Amino acid sequence: MKKIFLIPNLVTAFSLICGLFVIFRMAMVEPGAMTFSLVQTSVILLLIAAIADVLDGAIARFIKAESEFGVQFDSLSDAVTFGVAPAVVIIKTVSPLPGEPLFFIIISACLIYSACGILRLVRYNVASHCVESDAELKKLHKKHFTGLPIPAGALALISLNFFLTSPNFELLIDVTSRTHTLILSGTALILGYLMVSRWKFPSIKSLHFRVRSSHLILGTVLIVLALIYGISHQFSLLLLIVVWSYIALACILSVVRSIAGRRSKLLEEFEPDPEEE
Repeated sequence: MKKIFLIPNLVTAFSLICGLFVIFRMAMVEPGAMTFSLVQTSVILLLIAAIADVLDGAIARFIKAESEFGVQFDSLSDAVTFGVAPAVVIIKTVSPLPGEPLFFIIISACLIYSACGILRLVRYNVASHCVESDAELKKLHKKHFTGLPIPAGALALISLNFFLTSPNFELLIDVTSRTHTLILSGTALILGYLMVSRWKFPSIKSLHFRVRSSHLILGTVLIVLALIYGISHQFSLLLLIVVWSYIALACILSVVRSIAGRRSKLLEEFEPDPEEE
């Protein structure tokens, strides 16, 4: 029996517990009783879970503690935390009455989102096994993601819901419950498609910047100050901009690659993978 390494799996378990807590807490909320405070708490927990999801793999690679158990545990944890929990938060936030058209719309959209997220995890695991014996393919596999990663999809969905329910946004625009439901339903469908698509999304590990030390220090200070201000005063807007900027950047690079054509070397790494037969 292969050794199960404890530290990375504990981090994965922490991420799973965050997702399960969100689901159980939402189950206790009465229809129509969802508050901004509960939405904010769910967002923070899922954001912490996403950070833990990045750390568990990084820790496993750093201490050379990668295992098949860890891979499977991580995927199952992601399916619950980022596939199911965000959908439950969305449904509880809009809380349409059963039998109404909006109820069918939001339930269908959330089902499709969750199913696409789980399919994306299965495809990633299968692809990881296929490239295991090829060092070059393995390197490319880790450099970019095929399809939107499910943690990013979850953060995109809940950040939009968080922003729409925030007091600052409600003071500017009065969004009706119907409009709110339709926006979230459409977003869930779009994110579901992006997760199972063949479009390339950059991995954090592929980001390399060559800048002067002085510029790096200045840039870091400015970013930290912006983050502190954003978290203190405009947390919902900051999270929305950061997550959706990542998605928009990847989509723009893929579109530019498609326009450039396969004969061009421009953004060759962002050539969408061919459809499986």
